[in-house]
Amino acid sequence: MPWNPDVYNQFKDIRFKPFYDLAELITDEKEMKAVDLGCGTGEQTAILTEKLTNAVFTGIDSSPEMLEKSKALENGRLHFRISTTEEMLDADENWDLIFSNAALQWSDNHQELFPKLISKLKIGGQLAVQMPYQPGNTLNKILFELAQDEPFRTQLNDWNRPSAVLTIDEYAQILFDNGIEDLNLSQKVYPIIAENHDTLFNFISGSALIPYLERLDEEQQKAFTSEFKQRIEKNFPKLPAIYAFKRILLYGRKK
Repeated sequence: MPWNPDVYNQFKDIRFKPFYDLAELITDEKEMKAVDLGCGTGEQTAILTEKLTNAVFTGIDSSPEMLEKSKALENGRLHFRISTTEEMLDADENWDLIFSNAALQWSDNHQELFPKLISKLKIGGQLAVQMPYQPGNTLNKILFELAQDEPFRTQLNDWNRPSAVLTIDEYAQILFDNGIEDLNLSQKVYPIIAENHDTLFNFISGSALIPYLERLDEEQQKAFTSEFKQRIEKNFPKLPAIYAFKRILLYGRKK
């Protein structure tokens, strides 16, 4: 099941707030070679290119559907390519800035991932990463528990997706141990005010729900979606509802 940029961008304003918070932590420096991991439609990468006037950006994403939207944004300081984070790490290439907004939660084993990312930074290079803190977010918990229950557990062949996202304390230790200084780490709530339960469902349907549905046939998808919506209603009995959506922001510089 491909990513749908239109569904994802229904919550564009909500998704852009942490992006701007993360971007504010970056220092613009001369001749910056920068990469945006999981750039999506490229709109945020284009904003970064305007903000960081000395940077040449490469936006990478594994979704052709998302990158289709980026073609019109390319210019002399901004281009895009289809790639995964893991493929970028295997390439013989180093960067002055590694940026990633709401993408690295899709990569596994962060205890190994982040040292590899840091190894791709030049001395003095900057790392700026934002991820939803899935282990602490209610909708992600509901989704994970649903997939463990029958009949969905059997239909999914015992597949589930535990979050790879660590605690902020663990990221602090990993970054410190791998030579990152000027650390600026925070966990912040970006509240979503939902007038109805469909708003909460639609928010997660454009991201974390996708890999579950793509493993089910059409009838199974309908049943899974129906039960998921019922559980959302049970967990958010009062409307309008506030969803305290937690995100982790990480910034530092390689010494």
